[in-house]
Order: sequence, then structure tokens, then C-alpha cells
Amino acid sequence: MIDSGPIILQLRSHQPTVRLLRNLGAANRLAISAMTRVEIHARMQPKERFVTQKLLSRFTTYDLDRQIADRTGDLIALLRSRGQSIAMADAVIAATALAHNLTLVTFNGVHFRIVPGLRLYSIPDAE
Repeated sequence: MIDSGPIILQLRSHQPTVRLLRNLGAANRLAISAMTRVEIHARMQPKERFVTQKLLSRFTTYDLDRQIADRTGDLIALLRSRGQSIAMADAVIAATALAHNLTLVTFNGVHFRIVPGLRLYSIPDAE
């Protein structure tokens, strides 16, 4: 499952990210969470709509259903009980990956390392 950062960089033609996602997509059907779609749309410029929709159509999108909503809330509560916090959007993305037994591909591994049981493919910052 792909986090928002790699998708944004692919849309901006960042070649290392484009190659990475192409390689991953050659071996697996790539997916995103519904929350990732929200984040992409929120950052999209009007002139980018067609290209963005075309790219997003290539991904399986996992919806935010009751199971993921409950898991998100449980995850936030668990981390809070440990004195840790996670952004709501990141918690939804993590819960989606956990619910579907997916590895999360992200530039923000530090945000997700605190999530028990989450498999990460953490890629170096592309800046």
C-alpha cells in the first residue's frame, strides 16, 4: 500500500519515485487507502485533476469501513496509553494496511514505526 508522499512525487515526475512505483507495480497490484485519496485531492491543483485521477485509477483503493474505523480508534487509544501519538490520517492509513495485511510504502517511516505489527517499506526522503 502506498502512502501519499510517493504518489505526490510520482505526479511531479520525481524519477527515483516513478521507477520505484513502477518496479513495485510490476510485481504486485498497488493499493492506497481512502485517506490517501483524501490527502492527494486536498493537495491537488485544479490543472492537475486529469493526471491525478488517471494515476489514482491505477491503484486499488481500500475504503474506510467499520472495521478500519474501529481499528483506527483502537490504535490511537493504544498509542496514547503508551504516551505516543499519531496523526488521525496516519492512523487511518496504518489501520487500513493492518486490516488488509499490506506493507506500507512511505517516506515517513518515523511516523509509522510506532504502530505495532505494521510492515513498512520506508524509503529515504526524496528532498
